[in-house]
Amino acid sequence: MTQSPQDHARTGDSRAPVIRIGALQWLRKNLFSSPFNTVVTIVVCLLLYKVIPPFIKWAFIDSLWLSTADQCRAGDGACWSIIPANIRFILFGFYPYDSHWRPLAAMVMLIALVLYSKERSRWSRSLGYIWMAGLLIMGILMKGGLFGLTPVDSDQWGGLPLTLMLSVFGMVAAYPLGIFLALGRRSKMPAIKTICILYIELIRGVPLISLLFMSSVLFPLFLPTGVTVNKMGRAQAAIIMFTAAYIAEVVRGGLQAIPRGQYEAAESLGLNYVQMMRLVVLPQALKIVIPPTVGILISAFKDTSLVVIIALFDILKTTKSVLGNPVWMGFSPEAYIFLALIYFVCCYAMSNYSRRLERELHA
Repeated sequence: MTQSPQDHARTGDSRAPVIRIGALQWLRKNLFSSPFNTVVTIVVCLLLYKVIPPFIKWAFIDSLWLSTADQCRAGDGACWSIIPANIRFILFGFYPYDSHWRPLAAMVMLIALVLYSKERSRWSRSLGYIWMAGLLIMGILMKGGLFGLTPVDSDQWGGLPLTLMLSVFGMVAAYPLGIFLALGRRSKMPAIKTICILYIELIRGVPLISLLFMSSVLFPLFLPTGVTVNKMGRAQAAIIMFTAAYIAEVVRGGLQAIPRGQYEAAESLGLNYVQMMRLVVLPQALKIVIPPTVGILISAFKDTSLVVIIALFDILKTTKSVLGNPVWMGFSPEAYIFLALIYFVCCYAMSNYSRRLERELHA
């Protein structure tokens, strides 16, 4: 007597047959399951038909990749030639042309450090020493003045290295600061709790643009006579302060999600406050808040483009400067698509790594 698929499921037979759904059945189930879904599917297909073929023709078939601006104007396709013709200025800004190898080497070193650090097995004290050595070498390469390197003022730094440095250093510094602010907000000491609450609510209550303006215009007024902080340092401080406030609220939510029994169990073992947080509570809380934390870090990476308002030549500003050149004026779609791809690759890499880390920690 043969068994039906339902009988196999009830008896727990591991040899239950696999029911395969054909293409027509899949389409009917997912795209044409109701009159409304049918209409939506037809409309979307028509829009894709109207948009995708012309875009492919413009972006690939009729496009020019290695030509002059005049040849691009005579054509009908995309002028990707704007990228190779201006790639060095887009990536490095006003950094001295003959020394472009230095920011390139610093950028490659920074990316290598990030890639090396993503493996959990390498998270140790020695990794911190590696980062300190790497940061020192990157600083020497960018600033110069040692080992025969020509000094380069930080106002000349720009392009992709500036974007990466502002974002990576901002994330690395903001994360522990956000954790301390979250712990301080939940502290039983009124003074510390009040200070943390005021800081978090004040910073979260204003846009990043206002902090950048304050760091650029007001902050120098409070410094002693003769003491100056360069524009990049002030922008970096504003990004750290802004990101840390948002991370603090996310971490506070993770701390509140930990059951009270975990705190009581740690106290029953004789652990003091620091040991309880470091060994029991924080590892669980930080694991819970990985998705929203990465969302904040991705936003912080994209928000570095706002430094353009205080005349820092990040990769957005260098791209806009190229488009301001009369020779290449009118080819902004190609330039911004290239810029969007750079941001997408970086943001997708962070998002993909966060999903991998979340799977490993919950395994």
